[in-house]
Amino acid sequence: MAPSHARQRGTGSWGPAAALCLTVLLAGCNKARTGAPQASDGMARIDTIVVIYGENRSFDNLFGTFPGADGINGAMRAPASYLQLDLDGRTPLAALPPVWGHTTDPVWGKVGGLPNRPYLLSAPPVNAPNDMASPDLVHRFYQDQMQINGGANNLYAAYSNEGGLVMGYYDGSSLPVFQLARQFTLCDNFFMGAFGGSFLNHHYLVAAAAPSYPAADPSLIAALDGSGNLALAANSPASVTTGKVIFKLDGAVTPDFYAVNTLQPPYQPSGVPAAGQDRRLAGGPTVLPPIKDLATIGDTLSARGIDWKWYAGLWNAALQDGLNATSSHDHKVIYSEVPGRPDFEAHHQPFNYYARFDPTTAAGAAERAAHLKDFDADMLPDIANGTLPPVSFYKPEGDLNYHPGYADVASSDAALAGLVARLQASPQWPHMAIIITYDENGGFWDHVAPPKGDRWGPGTRVPTIIISPYARKGFVDRTPYDTTSILKFITRRFNLTPLPGVRAGAGDLTNAFDFTRP
Repeated sequence: MAPSHARQRGTGSWGPAAALCLTVLLAGCNKARTGAPQASDGMARIDTIVVIYGENRSFDNLFGTFPGADGINGAMRAPASYLQLDLDGRTPLAALPPVWGHTTDPVWGKVGGLPNRPYLLSAPPVNAPNDMASPDLVHRFYQDQMQINGGANNLYAAYSNEGGLVMGYYDGSSLPVFQLARQFTLCDNFFMGAFGGSFLNHHYLVAAAAPSYPAADPSLIAALDGSGNLALAANSPASVTTGKVIFKLDGAVTPDFYAVNTLQPPYQPSGVPAAGQDRRLAGGPTVLPPIKDLATIGDTLSARGIDWKWYAGLWNAALQDGLNATSSHDHKVIYSEVPGRPDFEAHHQPFNYYARFDPTTAAGAAERAAHLKDFDADMLPDIANGTLPPVSFYKPEGDLNYHPGYADVASSDAALAGLVARLQASPQWPHMAIIITYDENGGFWDHVAPPKGDRWGPGTRVPTIIISPYARKGFVDRTPYDTTSILKFITRRFNLTPLPGVRAGAGDLTNAFDFTRP
């Protein structure tokens, strides 16, 4: 077995200089160190911040061919950067394992047996076009840590449900968002805030914390071995060359009762219908109880009287879907998960887990009406009219969010580029900052070790693009960031109370900007 990741988080490090620098952030240490101006000299020019949160792509998977970035070419300089090991944590695989469950597929069946290194998905022999959705890869809390393997990043294939697919990457040069990154700033040292999947990373985006789930049902508790990894089942193969790994109990909750993998929101829209109660609620053991013990960026913005909104694709349709359903079979858009078909992922809506947005109370209903909005009905008019709030979050609908399994890269990229064009045409564009990032790696390999952090992360590297009239042009920003850097940027711009889970060592994104320009 691989070494414990509870003690070895990565070979990279934020470094003492960065930690000291961020300690005195409001004094402008970071800007003084990089030669850029103090935040007070120009950051106030940003009146509108738009955070676009895509899905499930590692940096190397989507931007590994980006000129000047630390991508595939850098990884290929040393075999230790990319060679994948077998389950014993010592033996290099002679070839990549199959995409399990797709071994006879005319495209994905060609992955098994490829050389043990990264490969271009669109090239022979795989020939997977950018408009084809790939199989979905496992992307969960414990697996991500086991794949990272203390920073060696060499157990992705071993602990994946889809074998060698983890090493595939795209040539993004024909994609419009890739071209936007060439015009503005691409961050190539940005890591997902938490290990694992979308559920926990969405909570890190808004609260920089893992929700607790006291007294969770035992069926939800992950079974761990003595090293803190997921325990393997008795019938799990000894080698990934003979079959995919099988875990004893891959639960959603840690043994000390923190929710780390997907649980459904307690309010509609949810993947779980009401169970003999108010139809606005969801019921059952896979529903996380309302979160009452964590502050969010929404709380800190509202406390300062600063407006904000969370816009979601298909929000209105999914809300009606949830209210009308008596069973999950009644859902039309919630978890439809068919490529090309409208899809809404309920666990991608983090504020819908918090007691502040309880639809059965007058206060909660008012909060929902003020802050939880639909993309088509609300965001598009707000963009056109120049009425976006100072802080906006946008979550694309499932079929356009890049997620393997039910979304393809080409369609998602075109939709995102179209949104950016609308934002650039908005009356608010001259004082806008657009932050495009991805919630997590989706199980795809990346060759850069995450910095040492804490129990929850940071996890695998993901792409992040900064688009603004004040963004550095044609710039690759190598500052160490993670998802909590977005919260730092918002907090610094609007002088908010910092959230306690935001990491001291993560940058605040200001190095991606040049506020010296008029």
